[in-house]
Amino acid sequence: MSYPSVDKLQNMLVTEVFGYAKDKKKASGRALGTLVEIVTFYTLCAWGLRDATAIERPAPEFANPEITHNVEFSVHPIVGSKSVTVKPLQLPLTSRKLLKLSDDLPTGIRVRDEQVLTRGNVMRNSAVVAEHAGGFTSAHVHGMAADSCVVALTDLLTAPFAIFECKRVGVEEGMRKGPQTIEKAKQGAYVARSVSSLQKFRLQSGKVQGVLDTGGGKLRTGDYDKLLRQVIDGNDADALRHFILTVGVVSNHGNWFTAANQNKELKVLAHSYDWLLFLTDYGLSQFIEKLLRNPVEELKPAKDAFLASYRAEKTGNTFTKVKIGVKADQALKRYFQLHESEVENWFNVIAPAGGTLKQLREDMVKLAGKDWRRIRQP
Repeated sequence: MSYPSVDKLQNMLVTEVFGYAKDKKKASGRALGTLVEIVTFYTLCAWGLRDATAIERPAPEFANPEITHNVEFSVHPIVGSKSVTVKPLQLPLTSRKLLKLSDDLPTGIRVRDEQVLTRGNVMRNSAVVAEHAGGFTSAHVHGMAADSCVVALTDLLTAPFAIFECKRVGVEEGMRKGPQTIEKAKQGAYVARSVSSLQKFRLQSGKVQGVLDTGGGKLRTGDYDKLLRQVIDGNDADALRHFILTVGVVSNHGNWFTAANQNKELKVLAHSYDWLLFLTDYGLSQFIEKLLRNPVEELKPAKDAFLASYRAEKTGNTFTKVKIGVKADQALKRYFQLHESEVENWFNVIAPAGGTLKQLREDMVKLAGKDWRRIRQP
């Protein structure tokens, strides 16, 4: 491993990428945060969840919809999908152009003005092209040719069945930990504890009890981990209707420590999310090594998009979870699909105890495959 700590990775970016910036440390820290989000998003893509994933959508609190929280990624039930071929391709490709080519759209849609694909071949990931009663329609560019592209249009229900949040803070020079670490931990913990019908309740013994509202004033209680397992493995509509699996992804050992050596902030998050994943220094350094330092050929388009986004004379960002160059997107999708076992080793599972990334993937696929039309019926 070329860079044994996130601090050294950040200093490398300061020297080799952000030399022009007024605040080089802050610029490189933001770039690291973007890389954590990129790794998370393309891991979800490799799990076959791309079309179900929305970006920065508001997740309502359980039984309190007046309060919502934007989350990095939310995974929603799919209730309809279609593939649209745009040929000839005239850029920019807007939501209105795209929807005109599609039949069988949901009734009562409100079209949103979005550029799904710009003249510079920059695409919008999970572009929301329309809103409608109980849900929305997103667009994903699945393939490109010289004069055409294939776009997936997916109808999703408003309420997700899972959320993923990324948390990272940088260490300032001369300080042991970032000053906002505990505040970010508290923010993440509050969201994780408030969005799902399955809630945690701690007993005097220290054990975590689960409390599940199944409607009609009925509560189901039991050991939290067992109750969580019953909800995911079962098909009880009352148990699943308002259930949301919460997943946190954290990075930077300098602030969050490790699974074996947890500080206060990491404990707060581990006790709040259903799953807490740690993107290790090793994992982040491996990704940066192959993306930037000694780029592998298959990731060259992604490197080009990254450097174009962070040069002094840049005109727009082409390497974020929201907007990314088409070639970079295709390269990242392919890499994460072909190197699944390698990517899996980039993460430590902090919670639940004994959990594995393979188990989380199986749970996500299991949740995605449930009959949500039936489950979400009033």
